Amino acid sequence: MTAETGRRPMRADARRNYEKLVAAATESFLANGPDASLDDIAKRAGVGPGTLYRHFPNREALLDAVCVRWADSVAADAAPLLEAADPTEALNAWLVRLVAHVSEFKGLAAALLLSSDRKHDTAWVLHHTSDELVERAKAAGGIRADVTTSELMQLTSGISYACGHSKQAGKPTSTPERLIGLIMDGVRTR
Repeated sequence: MTAETGRRPMRADARRNYEKLVAAATESFLANGPDASLDDIAKRAGVGPGTLYRHFPNREALLDAVCVRWADSVAADAAPLLEAADPTEALNAWLVRLVAHVSEFKGLAAALLLSSDRKHDTAWVLHHTSDELVERAKAAGGIRADVTTSELMQLTSGISYACGHSKQAGKPTSTPERLIGLIMDGVRTR
């Protein structure tokens, strides 16, 4: 039994099926939204519906597994920025990466990003990382003291939405880097 879960470790074939299901669910949720067909996800993973339901008793459990995997990816991406020598530049880089993460996970990310009362690993990673970088930049005197993490995350979410819709409509758009740069120009102290 594992200490973390109180359950036996997964057999190798069960672990492979779990991984295939999470990968297939990620692709399907990204393509079709959170209401994607669970049967189609099982087919895409090359397993039967029974295997899917043994690992994930309901849609929420599967969505949670996808979001936890995403949270791990975001945390790994953010880790070097939390140690960067220049906190203001680290914040700038994080906001650009945040746009990319939110764009990648479309509606799933937007729902997590904007619902601050949802207690989920992904939302926690996004908010915690953003808050830590904002506080470091403030402490270094790089950004204004009145700027809040929530404001920057709302602006970042708006940039992700605007860039995504402009691209879909085939309209020219500024890059996320440029738009984040404009925001940072507005919040910098120097």
